[in-house]
Parts: sequence; C-alpha cells; structure tokens
Amino acid sequence: MATISFYGGVGSVTGSKYLLESGGRKVLVDCGLFQGLKELRERNWQDPPFRPREIDAVIITHAHIDHTGYLPRLVKLGFSGKVFTSRATGDLLKILLPDSGRLQQEEADYRNRHNLTSHAPALPLYDEDDAKDALKLFELVANDGELVEVCEGFRAAFSVAGHILGASQVLVEMENGRENGDAIKFLFSGDLGHYDQPILNDPVVPPDCDYLMCESTYGNRLHGEIHSDAQLTEIINQANKRNAPILIPAFAVGRTQEILYLIRQLEEEKRIPVLPVVVDSPMASQATQVYNRFNEEHDEEYASILANKKHPLRTGSMSTASSREDSKKLNDQKGTRIIISASGMLTGGRVLHHAMRVLPNPDATIIFAGYQAAGTTGRRVLEGEREVRIMKQWIPVRCHVEKIEGFSAHADWKAVLHWLSGLKVTPKLVFTTHGEPEAAEAMAQHIRDAFGWTVEVPHYGEMVELL
Repeated sequence: MATISFYGGVGSVTGSKYLLESGGRKVLVDCGLFQGLKELRERNWQDPPFRPREIDAVIITHAHIDHTGYLPRLVKLGFSGKVFTSRATGDLLKILLPDSGRLQQEEADYRNRHNLTSHAPALPLYDEDDAKDALKLFELVANDGELVEVCEGFRAAFSVAGHILGASQVLVEMENGRENGDAIKFLFSGDLGHYDQPILNDPVVPPDCDYLMCESTYGNRLHGEIHSDAQLTEIINQANKRNAPILIPAFAVGRTQEILYLIRQLEEEKRIPVLPVVVDSPMASQATQVYNRFNEEHDEEYASILANKKHPLRTGSMSTASSREDSKKLNDQKGTRIIISASGMLTGGRVLHHAMRVLPNPDATIIFAGYQAAGTTGRRVLEGEREVRIMKQWIPVRCHVEKIEGFSAHADWKAVLHWLSGLKVTPKLVFTTHGEPEAAEAMAQHIRDAFGWTVEVPHYGEMVELL
C-alpha cells in the first residue's frame, strides 16, 4: 500500500511538506518553514507529525525557504538520509540555509538585547551549524527529466518548472506502490513559473502520471493586464519627483534578480533615470552570482546579453550592503534611491529596519513585487492597515503603497491550465495545494471545468491511500 500525507502547503502557501510512504519506505517531498499567521509559525516549533529518523530521503523542488527552511531543523531532530534536488537549487541552498540559520541567531540576539521577547531567552529554531550539517546530505541531480534512485523502491525525475533558477517539477515513481508490483507515478508541480517571464525558460510539458499535486497560489486570480515594466516606470518616476526613497521587499532568490533585470532594462531604454540601487541582502547578492552559472536554464535573451559580456543583473548605479554597518549607512542617505531588501513579506531580515523608516514617510514609496501571505506584515500594509507592528513597535503607514502583480514568479490559474493541458493521460486524482483556502478551491474548480478531472483540496494532516 502507498499513501501520501499532507503536513504543510495546505490551507496556506507556506510550510510545504508531503510525506510519501510505500513498501516500508518514507520520502518527504519539500521541507519548508511555516510563515505568516502565528498559528502557522508555531508549527515550526512543535514536534513534527512524523519521526525524522524514519525518513529515508527528502526531495526538494526549489530553494525558497517555504519549501526548504525546515530542513536544518529536520536534521537537528535526527534525519540522516539523502536530500535530492537540482544542481542549481543545491548551489542556492549553500547560500540560503546558512543565511537562514544566521538570521535566526541574529534576530534572537537582537530580541534578547532589546528585551523584545516573551521567551527568556529567545532562541533560534536552528543555527548556522545546523544548516551546514543539512548541506552535507545533499545529492545534486540534473534538471533534465532523467530518473534517479532516491531510496529502495523510489525513483524521481526533475524537470524545469520556471519558477526560480533550479526550480523543478518532480515525478516520483513508487516501484512497489501496488500489490501487482506496478509503480505508482506521482507528479509534484512544485511552484510553477508563468510563461514568457525574463531570465528563465518556461515550465516544460509535464510527464504523464497517476496522481498530480498542483500548486494554486493564484488559483483565484489572474495577473494584472498592465505590464510590470509600465507600472515600475510610473512608480519610479513619481518617486523621483518627490525626491524620496523607494523600498522593495523582495525574496533574495528570484524576485531580486527579476527586479534588477527590469530596472537595468528601463534605464537602457531611457524610461527611468539612473538612480542609486542598493541590494541590502548578502544572500541576494550571492544568489545573483549563482544565476550566471547555469546557462542551461537561461532564456535566449538573457543568454545573448551574457554572450555580449554584459551583466544582465547590474544597473547603472548599483551597490550592495554587505555588512550591518553598510545597511545602517543607508539611513543617512538623502534623495531618491531604490533599496531592495529581504524578506519579501516583511517577516524578518534587514528590510524591517528600512520599513520602520520608510513606512511613516509620506513622500516615500514601498513596492510589493511578490505574494504576501496571510498574517504577514506585508499583507497588512498592502491591505491598507494604517499602523503595523514591527519589532514590537507600532509603526504608522503614511507612505505610498504600490503593488506590481506582473512580477509574480507564480503562474496564475490560466497559466496553470495551460501547463496541465500538456498531459496526454488523465490523472486518477489531482490535489490542489500551496494556496490559501479560497485559491485552492478555485483552482480545483478551474481544473474540473476545463478537463473534467477528479480534484481534491487536501487538509493539514490528511492521509490519502494511493491505488
């Protein structure tokens, strides 16, 4: 008998964890941190609903922390098997996981020094050493659709998903899944990119499968009709007239690179002035270097820029803030400048210190260029709350608040249907996950309406037998 259990990425867009069991073996697909609502974040500290020591292997679809950030904790709790992921994802996680551990240590220290904690003392979920221990378990594979053995009775094939560099859709074959010995094929979409986005190739056509897990982040929405370049042009030019700062909270991997690419393009087309651009995220700076090392995932335009010895992700007046001191110096700068900093949902990191200064400034601008999960500070600002709590301080929101929908690295529901249309054989059952409840339900209905397939929206802790 084979089963799948849903321990994250259901009812929310964070904490992705899906446990496959077959033939006495257990494989965890994704191992993400919960973010956003307090009730979700508390799950990170609770004992996991499975025994880490009993997990035979972990499969990672891509590098974002909501899919990987629990991995050092899993290792700390006893997991010692192999972790399979694409080569580009592995390179990115060499940066992201230690940075995540370091960031948690720094935030715990900050809260302890400033008496901003209800715990005495505040502790990190894991530290940098735990992250480095997790990296020792990695087994890196090509993102080319070829099957590799994950553990006894399990094989997996990784293919381009187009979401961020290295992002994969993963087909898992459970060789002993049925009593007659036939394998069960389970396809995980991972996070799908939308089509014709800059830098990366489009998602590849999905392989046929028995079961399918489909992301639904934008299951109830379409990306805006106004192109992101037109929006960003207008926002930057208006901010420049006010001679005021622009803050862009951005995920260090994927979103930061897209923003830099577009700003460079707009500068070269003379649609915006060349302004100081500061990337205040050491992790984003390192990830940007990784982007140029994986030519096989670049689209034609990006590759052609590289071939002409230009840097596609470098603007006309760009710098990085490597240290805390460099970050603090940004507070003394005057005039229009663009600060790009993590985290993308204002849930932690250096961006919080910039937000505390930008949000009360009526001339300043904050631009949200990515999904803001329920319960995050970014979501509260975006939904119009006039005061938000940051570092236990209430900060008034008086600045200009902008949202650029077209920047999303997630496919909207029409793009998901386009991807699904590539399947030649109808899956037995489709699960919509990685979406807030309304989005997951809407995506499920879109799939039923378009293809007539059987679709379920799973719940946290639910186990489903695979036939």
